[in-house]
Amino acid sequence: MADKWIENKESFPVIDVRDLLSNFLPMILHRAQQVNLNNGICVVQSFEPKPLYSALEDLGFEYFTEKVSDHEYRAYFYRTEIKTISYESGADMPFKPTAIVNYKAIDDILAARVVDFWELIWDNEDAAIDQKTKLLLSLSNAMGASRFRQATRELIKAYSLGATVKEFDELFSLFAWNQGIGHFSSEIGPSTVFGAYRHIKKREKEGLDRKSILNELLDFFGDKNPNVNTFFNKQIKCCEKRDI
Repeated sequence: MADKWIENKESFPVIDVRDLLSNFLPMILHRAQQVNLNNGICVVQSFEPKPLYSALEDLGFEYFTEKVSDHEYRAYFYRTEIKTISYESGADMPFKPTAIVNYKAIDDILAARVVDFWELIWDNEDAAIDQKTKLLLSLSNAMGASRFRQATRELIKAYSLGATVKEFDELFSLFAWNQGIGHFSSEIGPSTVFGAYRHIKKREKEGLDRKSILNELLDFFGDKNPNVNTFFNKQIKCCEKRDI
């Protein structure tokens, strides 16, 4: 890491997200994409923002983090290279663990513990199981518990890492076998995860490339979809106010 830029970190524009309880990742990534070469930004969060590291590395940033207190971390990002983004969102992989912010609504320390656990499971550089296999296992576990929101996100992430239609075909056959035809017909068939799988299969058959399919998936089955988003639905909140 080049120490020279760290000496000038206090001059970086500051983005303070400590009071935000919604998905602030797109805003940070948008701001980061506007940063010129050899310039930086500072993100202030109430827990160490580890999921941001790989996302901004994908855009050509180095980082340095300071713990100011148990409720304030300052992550400094310095752009050493202009990289082409992997996805339209600017992230290195679809669906960063933005739900961690929900834990912050309860307690900052709890959110920090969840981040550490996420890092142990998903960001372990010495992992024995490769990331794509982990995602397929996590997808299967989510399906077994009828957590279709999570399963949709895991399926799209696995596809971004090279999972094939043939692998998904075998997985969904197993779901029908293990959970029964009735459950598959009434619960899995109408779910977002089955819709995403069918979309992949249809578009690949039509000859569309993987990156274009991923962009469509993120448009149809991304965070704009209330059945996939991990945050409270504001539309429901408005309805509740009207009912009152």
